[in-house]
Amino acid sequence: MAAPCFLGWDFSTQQLKVIAIDEQLRVIYEDNVHFDKDLPEFKTQGGVYIHGDRLTVTSPVLMWVKALDMILEKMKSSGFNFSQVRALSGAGQQHGSVYWKKGSIQILMNASPELPLHQSLKACFSVSNSPIWMDSSTASQCSALEKAVGGAQHLASITGSRAYERFTGNQIAKIYSQNPEVYMQTERISLVSSFAASLFLGSYAPIDYSDGSGMNLLQIWEKVWSVSCLDACAPGLEEKLGCPVPSHSVLGRISPYYSQRYGFSPDCKIVAFTGDNPASLAGMRLQEGDIAISLGTSDTLFLWIQEPTPALEGHILCNPVDSRTYMALLCFKNGSLMRERIRDDCASGSWDEFSKALSSTVAGNNGNLGFYFDVMEITPEAVGIHRFNRDNQKVSDFPKEVEIRALIEGQFMAKRIHAEKLGYKVKGKLEVQGESPDHLTSTSLFSLLGSVVQILTICTFSLIYMFYCIAVSRTRILATGGASHNKKILQVLSDVFNAPVYTIDTANSACLGSAYRAIHGLVAETNVSLADVVKLAPEPRLAVTPTAGAEELYRPLLKRYAELEQKVIYNPTSSCLAK
Repeated sequence: MAAPCFLGWDFSTQQLKVIAIDEQLRVIYEDNVHFDKDLPEFKTQGGVYIHGDRLTVTSPVLMWVKALDMILEKMKSSGFNFSQVRALSGAGQQHGSVYWKKGSIQILMNASPELPLHQSLKACFSVSNSPIWMDSSTASQCSALEKAVGGAQHLASITGSRAYERFTGNQIAKIYSQNPEVYMQTERISLVSSFAASLFLGSYAPIDYSDGSGMNLLQIWEKVWSVSCLDACAPGLEEKLGCPVPSHSVLGRISPYYSQRYGFSPDCKIVAFTGDNPASLAGMRLQEGDIAISLGTSDTLFLWIQEPTPALEGHILCNPVDSRTYMALLCFKNGSLMRERIRDDCASGSWDEFSKALSSTVAGNNGNLGFYFDVMEITPEAVGIHRFNRDNQKVSDFPKEVEIRALIEGQFMAKRIHAEKLGYKVKGKLEVQGESPDHLTSTSLFSLLGSVVQILTICTFSLIYMFYCIAVSRTRILATGGASHNKKILQVLSDVFNAPVYTIDTANSACLGSAYRAIHGLVAETNVSLADVVKLAPEPRLAVTPTAGAEELYRPLLKRYAELEQKVIYNPTSSCLAK
């Protein structure tokens, strides 16, 4: 009998990816279909259509279905043994929506295994081009939704986010207002994730709590649809969405279509699909208290939070691997491109010179602080470069090495400040009998150890040290992306957060996270955690630890930075660009 394996899928913006892992979590197969290259007949650019108004962005639904047909045929041709797949799960680009025409459920359930799926489903969608996360054409719908529920903050308190143009509720409201007859012809509205799960299930798959949190429609505390939000978007919407489910739910067995056409076992289970960001949290194996920071074109923070405080910035989502807790997402547009610009301007385009400049300046930059936003930032809403000396006076320039440190310290201070605004608590190095890491000197540590020695004279020093280690309760930062290879940058990150930084390989993290979630879904009802399931996965690598005294140094700087940030926030009423 073939060894069991598990599949993880990722229906992302530019490609469809699949990974198979065995019970030891080893990757045994991976493949992808690139939409532009492999499906040129759809004429997408980057997997999308950008419409004439430059605001509307869509993707053809049938392209996603045909990509699934194509990748399954590739797997079949390679000799992949589908009968060994015990369970599968997947991820979809967040916020995108798919509109199933009335009567489509029967076609989906009875698809002929003699035909590729895209041929059977070609008439099933009332909206042929799905609005996706890149769309920003729903400003009026966002305003109407916030007004209907009592303001932006109240909407965030209900759904985890203020109204965003890409969020699904606002996209549905636009379709209803512009094409009410198309809306009335629609019997089910899926997210990209639940649409993909539906293809495997042969029936409409429910939306999971985590991806459902990115719609401006789900009450994230009660995990039910918000009636006031639904009513503000379109009539009869609850019936079209179906009931949301926990992200670890087993939805059922795979459709007979796949057993007959590809040889899947009829017992193969479908675990609820989720969004790509929640799936990445699973793929990075975040645990309670962890922060993942992706240092890429834009910088993204993933946070595991117990008691979130939704704000006008960032997003609170239900946690995909523990439905009792939450995850937060913060996105910063001015990431690597800003770092590269300062590198080019101040370090002759050399990362080595950039790192030397960081090393040549002191932590805290002698009180010099900077805000660096080449493009309009999301968090906070600000643009331009703003420099302040130690006396909070605005200055026009810094020496090159000061500029470099101001950039890196400023970027990481902003991340800590805004993470804490959402309810994240950075845990210190040691919390024993209420003593914080800032007051735990080497003298007090040895005093503590000495007391233990007096009480437990038979203990060896190693046992006492073990007691010390058990008492340590710390935040871990998991860094990924291009800048995570630069140790000098990571040292600043570690110092600002007063936490150790680990590096992780997150290639295909959403896909891998989906495969992990497929395994977890089979045992989640028995209170087994995802952390227990993925014990065999490679551990993150410790890169740097905070410099002694970093917390005392940065605490007042963080307060100053937060106060100065209020001065640089974009105010359109005072802008010469305001019309």
